[in-house]
Amino acid sequence: MKNQRRNFLFKALAATVGLAALPFRHIAKPAADQTIPLPSLKGKNVLFTYGGWDGHEPEKFVDYLVPWLKEEGANVMLSKTLDSYTDKQLMGSVDLILQIFTMSQITKEQEAGLLEAVKNGVGIAGWHGGLCDAFRNNTEYQYMTGGQWVSHPGGVIDYTVNIVNHEDAVTTGLRDFPMTSEQYYMHVDPNVKVLATTRFNGANDPWIEGCVIPVAWKKTYGKGRVFYTSLGHNLKHLTDQAQAVTLLKRGIQWAGASKYEPTEPWVNPVYR
Repeated sequence: MKNQRRNFLFKALAATVGLAALPFRHIAKPAADQTIPLPSLKGKNVLFTYGGWDGHEPEKFVDYLVPWLKEEGANVMLSKTLDSYTDKQLMGSVDLILQIFTMSQITKEQEAGLLEAVKNGVGIAGWHGGLCDAFRNNTEYQYMTGGQWVSHPGGVIDYTVNIVNHEDAVTTGLRDFPMTSEQYYMHVDPNVKVLATTRFNGANDPWIEGCVIPVAWKKTYGKGRVFYTSLGHNLKHLTDQAQAVTLLKRGIQWAGASKYEPTEPWVNPVYR
């Protein structure tokens, strides 16, 4: 009964702020084997906010990810407005936020609502510029996400993603893999748990030759779990590499348990 009332409240609140759910569509299982159990999304309330720069294909990502989320048992609500973050009752009922809002602006009230929710235990997950190039003027937001995009030398290029943590549930069983996409050069919080990295060859900017930048990480902000991967300039770039899809989906699952599992302790983890 408690879960039924909770789900009813979430759906009712979603209707008041103009949210909508997409129909179910089957999504193929990830290619990589999963050997460490990840939290289930069953019964979790997921708020998926999308908009911003069209070049990152927010609607295509919604069409791709929502059927999988629903297949996993999540209650998915969509919002094309950041005003959803100002609804305290709605945000209090959310377990997980997915956001793709590249190169956008967020008001003080919207930012405060988002940050308060994550501090209080709501998880958040995102990818590429939709999370870490969303609000360039908002440093507290960047403090929450753990990083900010600053360049992608050469544009769309061939590069390698290196899995550097093979013991985490998000990356277990994954191996280094090639990507053809934008290689994100980022300014990153040193106090994140780095899962994957990439090395720059200096072909476009010689002064960064050999520089290693995180590609995927986990962190916390208050009580909330934060997951980010820089992969996914557009949907095809992501789905062309099965391990990139697996990485994102597992990160979403991990972040979705933010309210229900203890915070993982770490300080200044070492990555190379």
